[in-house]
Amino acid sequence: MAGIYDFSAQSLAGDEVALKQFEGQVLLIVNTASACGFTPQYKGLEALHREFAPRGFAVLGFPCNQFGNQEPGNAAQIEQFCSRNYAISFPMFAKIDVNGSSAHPLFKYLTNARSGLLGPSIKWNFTKFLVDRSGKVVGRYMPNVPPENLRREIEALL
Repeated sequence: MAGIYDFSAQSLAGDEVALKQFEGQVLLIVNTASACGFTPQYKGLEALHREFAPRGFAVLGFPCNQFGNQEPGNAAQIEQFCSRNYAISFPMFAKIDVNGSSAHPLFKYLTNARSGLLGPSIKWNFTKFLVDRSGKVVGRYMPNVPPENLRREIEALL
């Protein structure tokens, strides 16, 4: 059975990124969008990333346009939005689908590893998956859970 480090994804710059490079780190994997009511969570995600990165933590952002067409931009527009508005320094990946037959394999894995309250599918932007240092998906958080509220869980894994 595949593990989280067996996957790869394309970066916003178009490079293939093997998740193996994050092995041994605590990860918070989030499907994001630039025009969502939860978009200000980028600020909290960036704060967590900056604070905990030196201890082996990374946020991984995956833009998705499946919910209300709230991520309509191309890679350059997404990068510019994240840089200009939130000074994002954590890895951002190319726009993907997180549900359905065209869902990225990583998100198929995550949703099968941690089902939500209403089943495995992701219901909206800014659903968060917490992964421990061994690659185990240990938490799934609904979009309305602010990143700051995950501080205790992240620190416990570091």
